[in-house]
Amino acid sequence: MVDSESLRAVLDAWKACASSGVASVTVTLVQARGSAPQETGAKLLATASGLMAGTIGGGRLEAHALRRAGSLLADRSSAACELETVNLQRDLGMTCGGEVSLLYETHGQRPWNVTVFGAGHVAQSVVRLLATLECQVRVFDPRVEWVQKVCAAPNVRAAAVEDMAAQVAALSAGSYVVVMTQGHATDVPVLRAALERGGFAYVGVMGSAVKSKRIRAELEACGVDAERVAALRCPIGLPIGNNTPNEIAVSVVAELLTVRDERRTRGD
Repeated sequence: MVDSESLRAVLDAWKACASSGVASVTVTLVQARGSAPQETGAKLLATASGLMAGTIGGGRLEAHALRRAGSLLADRSSAACELETVNLQRDLGMTCGGEVSLLYETHGQRPWNVTVFGAGHVAQSVVRLLATLECQVRVFDPRVEWVQKVCAAPNVRAAAVEDMAAQVAALSAGSYVVVMTQGHATDVPVLRAALERGGFAYVGVMGSAVKSKRIRAELEACGVDAERVAALRCPIGLPIGNNTPNEIAVSVVAELLTVRDERRTRGD
């Protein structure tokens, strides 16, 4: 039987990595034939720094698994899951002569950072959905009482700030920027800051087709590059559902996932 304390240590280490945005790989011994250094179900967790917790038996097999985990973390195009069968004698020169199958699961390999400007009803629903996914979410709004309503989750950070546009400079390159503040007057400064800076994977603002025309015209009048304005997503969300906050949130998150997956397929 696999040591429960070892499995608990792996889970705790994985949670710590997930909450801090550190990419990791779990390696699970899913099948063994003949002699093997550990029981089926044994698990370890590794980061780019090496072994963090758990074991699949130590020795050459574990060293091999750690090297493979490191390669998966270094290769941005690698699959999220990979199954490998290892003959201990032929492949690793071990005398026990068994064969094992190892499942590698990569977590947070490509950080998905989403920043939501605004903490109103729709934003609250969007953040609740994002909190269930493997991403890091930041929320900004000047209204303390609304920021306090943002769902509590390890991957969500919310802050009450007066100048939301000033927060754009500190966002990581490749972030997804979702703007849904109290209205046009507070949307535009954030959008202008995001588009002028550039380098984001997604910049979108909640609104109608009429609002889209007005915002685009105002941004261009402010001197924002026309091509960047054209790339702005407004309205945001896929054409599904109704106009309730929860269904709008589903359409917005679905669009974010679509953009993320398309970029990953291209290797962006």
